Amino acid sequence: MTAPVTTPSELLAKYDVPSPRYTSYPTVPFWDEKPLSEANWMLHVKQAFDKTNDTDGISVYMHLPFCEKLCTYCGCNKRITTNHAVEEPYIVAILKEWERYLQVFGRKPRITELHLGGGTPTFFGAENLKLMLGKLLEKAELAPDAALSIEVHPNATNAEQLQVLYDLGFRRLSVGIQDFDVRVQFVINRIQTFEKTKEIFDAAREIGYTSINGDIIYGLPMQTADSVRHTIEKVKELRPERIAFYSYAHVPWKSKAQRRYSEADLPEPSVKRGLYEMGRAMLEEAGYIEIGLDHFALPTDELYLAAQNGTLHRNFMGYTPRHTELLIGLGCSSISDTGTAFMQNIKEVEAYEEVVNSGVLPILKGHELTAEDRLIREHITNLMCQFKTEWNEAIAPYFVDALVRLQPLAEDGLVQYTKNNIQILPAGYPFVRNIAMCLDARLWSQQPTTPVFSKSV
Repeated sequence: MTAPVTTPSELLAKYDVPSPRYTSYPTVPFWDEKPLSEANWMLHVKQAFDKTNDTDGISVYMHLPFCEKLCTYCGCNKRITTNHAVEEPYIVAILKEWERYLQVFGRKPRITELHLGGGTPTFFGAENLKLMLGKLLEKAELAPDAALSIEVHPNATNAEQLQVLYDLGFRRLSVGIQDFDVRVQFVINRIQTFEKTKEIFDAAREIGYTSINGDIIYGLPMQTADSVRHTIEKVKELRPERIAFYSYAHVPWKSKAQRRYSEADLPEPSVKRGLYEMGRAMLEEAGYIEIGLDHFALPTDELYLAAQNGTLHRNFMGYTPRHTELLIGLGCSSISDTGTAFMQNIKEVEAYEEVVNSGVLPILKGHELTAEDRLIREHITNLMCQFKTEWNEAIAPYFVDALVRLQPLAEDGLVQYTKNNIQILPAGYPFVRNIAMCLDARLWSQQPTTPVFSKSV
């Protein structure tokens, strides 16, 4: 038997491999190749809606892809344009898509979670946001504790937009920050001052927003310990209720804008991880508590409370304090989830609009989960949200191979397990993706030969 790896640098080198972020299982590259028909998809939607609308309600995600400027680090599906005439036809399409779902629901949906992502959702002007969201919500019921949130870019957001959103029921913002160092900002083509960012924080709080999330990224090109330290010190001044401290995902085969710089401009893996450890220590000293993968929250925040009481969930929108069986994704490239099936919309804006306007759902691809998929999904989600999971004797055979794959990680002091449970140890928290990957039966059976995922560390 080989000696266990013990030093942090050796662990980083050993486990810095491409791995999924597990916002779903199966992950999108391993969905079935068999197309999912609209009729079949809507059957899954109707079953999930009837099962949980009156209890847990439904979640809605709206993808608004437009940005005026290209941030070169971004791997999201977006359309770069300064032509705001694109807003109106996109709104028409997204509302037609919603109407298609309303017909299948047969009665008013009860929305408990609504999130706007992008792109830059605040590319849309205040009046168009009011029009689009007003029409969506007028045919739905908002749960009393509904969580309405939106991602905002400070350079493209103003108080009028924030007021319109607040009047519609929005109480949470997710503010993109990334790094306040000018050199890093230049390379990623996102010049954003602290003053402008603070202006949005101040305006939101004056209006009445109760929860603000700040997004920071470590591992960006040209980033140093000094730039991360400076950024976090400034973020501490802003005091968001939540912080997402994301690992930069270098996927130039997917996002061509990342070819503006090379891997030589990125921090070495051990240096990159050092940036996270330093940042985590600074955040914990400031009163933030680490939750799951890359997330921190103040102890008064709903996300922390959900982690404490075991209701924390992870889906295509990331971590959420609530779980609904049905997630409807609207807009190009958005993904929907019924608990028994996934469906992703067409990615290109014009093709999406054309298909929706023809009266057809814009299905790009989908996947019907097998019983084994649902079982594995449950336990990967447990690991990502609670750092532990357990099962009974009846399903133990499903995890025999997974436990064999876990053995090296156990020898390295990252995880401990029996034939009925897995417990991630504190030293293993940074490697939760690697540990969850041991359960990923589809990944191990298909073994991709070309790049699919970013590295895990």
